[in-house]
Amino acid sequence: MKLGYQTNTWGGVVGHPAGVTSIKDLYYLANGSTEEALKEISEAGYKGFEIFDGNLMQYQNNKEGFKALLTQYDLTLIGVYTGGNFIYPDVLEEELAKIEEVAALSAEFGARHLVIGGGAVRSGGIRESDYKDLGEALNKVKAIAEKHNLIPTYHPHLGTCVQAPDQLDKLMPLTDIGLCPDTAHIEAGGGDPVEVIRKYADRIHYIHFKDYKNGEFLPLGEGNQKFDEMIRLLDEAGYDDWIVVELDSYDVPKKGAEISRSYLSAFENKK
Repeated sequence: MKLGYQTNTWGGVVGHPAGVTSIKDLYYLANGSTEEALKEISEAGYKGFEIFDGNLMQYQNNKEGFKALLTQYDLTLIGVYTGGNFIYPDVLEEELAKIEEVAALSAEFGARHLVIGGGAVRSGGIRESDYKDLGEALNKVKAIAEKHNLIPTYHPHLGTCVQAPDQLDKLMPLTDIGLCPDTAHIEAGGGDPVEVIRKYADRIHYIHFKDYKNGEFLPLGEGNQKFDEMIRLLDEAGYDDWIVVELDSYDVPKKGAEISRSYLSAFENKK
């Protein structure tokens, strides 16, 4: 097992305010210290990390500083999380330009994965044509990622037009991009993450583990998720990549990371 952690627990999930008026600056952002996050992720026993595009772009003019953090904490940059609305033709060019910039910097820092969230929900509700438009946009994102030697995957998420199982099933035939399941978001959207992994095993190139119970996202082992079955299915499918633990927020971020790391150690000991 190659185990990593998302830095968004440090500061929680927010966004860049400039993106309200300029789509080119519409980044995901964790409002915390990236250096503190990397230090504590390393201390908790992980070997790599994923980061939001907005937090990565903060180092666009301090590349040596970011590289020094990777060396100092002996961590691999696994992936970068980005996204967009993707269903509005008039703004798609700006969204893709932003993703191009993010992908280029991600590759320069040695990232392996580009994770994409999104698919807007209109004020008047989802249109069936939105899935076709989203699929076509994701194919363009895939081409951008692969140009920079990154592995692109789509991440279904609450609050997008792909949060429920039937919505994912509508999208997947309309795009060639790989899938990055977030196990807790799948359950929160009404799905069974075990069945999603079983159904789409050949398209899963990356995965986020997060536990879930009674409407709350939790460290691994504290909810109802069947990670033993998920890991078995991934093994049977020949999955040989990173498993990244992601927890949107936790009162003491390092403690949440340690709980999940301790839980996963049981699976390492079985091998």
